[in-house]
Amino acid sequence: MEAVIKTHQLTKRYRRARGITDLDITVNKGDIYGFIGSNGAGKSTTIRVLLGLIYTNAGRAEVFGLDVRRHKREILSDIGYIPSEASYYPGMRVSDALKMASQFRRRDCALEARRVCGALSLDMNRKIDELSFGNKKKLAIALALQHKPPLLILDEATSGLDPLVQKAFWDLIMDRHRAGATVFLSSHVLSEVQQHCTRAAIIREGKLVVEDSVEALSRSAAKRVTLRGCDYLPEDFPGALNITNINHNTSFLFRGDYKKLMRDLQAVEFSDLSITEPDMEEIFLHFYEKGGEQK
Repeated sequence: MEAVIKTHQLTKRYRRARGITDLDITVNKGDIYGFIGSNGAGKSTTIRVLLGLIYTNAGRAEVFGLDVRRHKREILSDIGYIPSEASYYPGMRVSDALKMASQFRRRDCALEARRVCGALSLDMNRKIDELSFGNKKKLAIALALQHKPPLLILDEATSGLDPLVQKAFWDLIMDRHRAGATVFLSSHVLSEVQQHCTRAAIIREGKLVVEDSVEALSRSAAKRVTLRGCDYLPEDFPGALNITNINHNTSFLFRGDYKKLMRDLQAVEFSDLSITEPDMEEIFLHFYEKGGEQK
């Protein structure tokens, strides 16, 4: 498959803060790729490297098959970037910022700018200084989408947006994806990753923990076992993690031999049993905690 983003042993060190170490990720054309990690894990550092904003100590990064150091301007012309927090020139209106950005790119983006602003209910005549944080985020979205880039890099793009605007945002992103765009999403909203992403990587302390399809990550993580009518399960029950009991239902994560689980459960009182796939938060915790598989 054609790689849109590819890093090779990417390493960035700071004097006092952790960066990234030997990071190898591949984002293929057409992916909606989730990049997941706690605060300080290295997500923003990786994005800054991909955008050519900072240089690495070792390794390299390629976007569209081009080295980000040597072809920064060419690469950035085909990227739409939504930062977690955006800053704008003072005294400008929304329409001014959109027009200026399109002039920098030497493209006529007026029609698409109006369409995106309309979908987000963003008044193009408003002064940016008067906008709320959420409306400034809407402007960042419009600036990233108006030139119809083939690659979208989204850094916590939905933070500060109310649920209705989040839906409108994802409608716009999925429209761009259906038109052929690749999406790289850094997010702490794990349900967002599970709902929209096709592939994902988990990063911890600057190092890659795992990279795979979201479906494969779900299969490889522990399953959620729920025992209905069960008031008690020993804390040392074999293979059980994070045991909880609510309203006579006992639930735990399990990964292991399910035949042995059935034998062990013969000594437990319960009326019904279900085994389900974990949600993205449980997948994240499984790979993040000691004992999760690492790559």
